[in-house]
This record gives sequence, structure tokens and C-alpha cells, in this order.
Amino acid sequence: MMPLVNEYSIGLDLGGTNLRAAAIDRSGTILDKVAGSTQFSAGREAVMEEMVTAISRIRDKHGVGGLAGIGIGVPGFIAFKEGVIRNSNNLPFLENFPIRAELQRRLASFVILENDANAAALGEKWMGAGRDVDDLVLLTLGTGIGGGIISGGRVIRGVTGMAGELGHLIAVPNGNPCGCGSRGCVEKHASATAITAMARLLQLGENLTSKEVYDLAGRADETGEKARAVWSVMGDCLGVTLALLINTFNFPLYLLSGGMLPAWEFFAPAMLQAVARHSATYRLTHGATHIQKATLGNEAGLYGAAYLSWIEDRPVTA
Repeated sequence: MMPLVNEYSIGLDLGGTNLRAAAIDRSGTILDKVAGSTQFSAGREAVMEEMVTAISRIRDKHGVGGLAGIGIGVPGFIAFKEGVIRNSNNLPFLENFPIRAELQRRLASFVILENDANAAALGEKWMGAGRDVDDLVLLTLGTGIGGGIISGGRVIRGVTGMAGELGHLIAVPNGNPCGCGSRGCVEKHASATAITAMARLLQLGENLTSKEVYDLAGRADETGEKARAVWSVMGDCLGVTLALLINTFNFPLYLLSGGMLPAWEFFAPAMLQAVARHSATYRLTHGATHIQKATLGNEAGLYGAAYLSWIEDRPVTA
């Protein structure tokens, strides 16, 4: 009997400042990784070439015969069936461009396009904190707030691909205005941008980063007290959001990821108190509903993008 080709998939994560790609086999082992910068100022063709080059380097090294497919995680609203980005603040020149079809043409391989937060949620389900469950929600805490919903081991996308936009759940009725046109979105009250805005209002500093607000919170003086109050407000807003999600889905697992996780000690107490206050489902199922840190960090999107090749049907080209 001829030996089987070592099957692998390629996952690519296209971020605001960099691009990363990895070859991952069916066991979840990363076989190879490449990274580069994304020169958005150079335009669409330059970014397309960067993606093709990164993927080709990996494929040339590991062979075409074992390649199951290529998953691409990108920020923005994805029309999944069409393989098109409908809205992306970071990638405006790729909006409504047939990126999936074009990559398939250039690479002569099966390509799936997915929202980056959805890919991260799927990665956590496959090889991260959610590997023992089939249903989970992931909230990504960064400059904004994103999210992904996994049910039955698959991404919930909705009819237009816009499911899982959890940063725009209303955490504070009539709260701060949001770019989406609403008010009180959790993104405007619990993201890194919100943290720095609150710190500025409390006169902790004009140009602080969320990391610097975290550092201030460890001080045993009035400045530290103010900084801890900022994180407490963030935690309360996150708790309201998680309560909404728990009441809606009654899933076993809710994960938080992103650059603000180091401040867990400062925001988690208020967050968990708010969850218990606003969710009878959480109170009545205590011990069955878990709120935890995600474990894969910035690798989650690579895992999830690669995993798509094995669980998704090949979309029919529009």
C-alpha cells in the first residue's frame, strides 16, 4: 500500500499591520509559519501579491499533493458564499472585490474567506480552550471588540454573514455614540479605545495606552484607585454583554481574548458580578456556564482559518 500524503491546510491571518500564514496538519500541529508586513498604502495588488507569496512559500515547501485547502481570515463583514468583503475599515480597497475567486485563480487551490474573529473562535474550538465543547462564544478585546459564535462545531454566520458582531450589542442604553450609528455599544465602553478615553477623562494622562492604564492600576495611591475604577467600568459593561449572550444561547463556554487579558484581575470581578446580576440563566446553571480566557493568543486565527478546509463545503462560485 502506498503511504498516504501528509494532509495539511494553510491558514492566513490578514491583520491591520501584518500578515501571517501557517501550514497545519489534521492533528493541529503547526508544520511551518511565515510572517510579513501588510503594505496597505501600496494598494490592492500589493496586498494580494503578499498573500500569494506567503501561501506559495509554504505550499512549495510542503507540496501541493497534501494541501486540503487555504483559509483566509480578514477583518470585516464577509459574504461567505460569494467570498467577498462587504465592509472593512482596515481594507477598504478590498471591499466588493472577488478576493476568494482571484486567490483561487492565482493559486489554483480551494480557498475559503472568513471573518477574522470567526476564525479565531473556530481555532479556540479546535485546538484551544474550547476543544471539549461544540458550542461557545468568543469576545475579542482590542482596539475594538469583535466576536465569533460556534454552534455544533461550526461558525454561525447568519443570512448575510454579519452574525457575531458582538461589539455592537448594547451594554449601556443611550450610552456613547458609536460609528455604527447606535449608542451604548459595548465596543464604545469596554474596548482599549474606551479604556484610554476614560483614563483621559479622569486626568490620568492625555495619550495613555491601555497597557499604561493597566500599569497605573497596580499603584496603591489615588492614581491607582482611578485606574482601577476604569477597569471596573469596563468589566461591568462586559458583564452586561456576557449576560445577554448567556441568556440568548445558554452555551457552556464564553471566552475572552485579546491584548487586554493581562488586566483580568482588575476587570473580571466587576464583570462576573454583572453577569450574575443580569443573567438568571447564569445563576441557575452555575458550574455549567464557564467564562474563561482564551488560550491560543494570536495563533487562534491561523488555526481556525486552516480548520475551515476540513469542515466547510466548497462554496459554489457566484
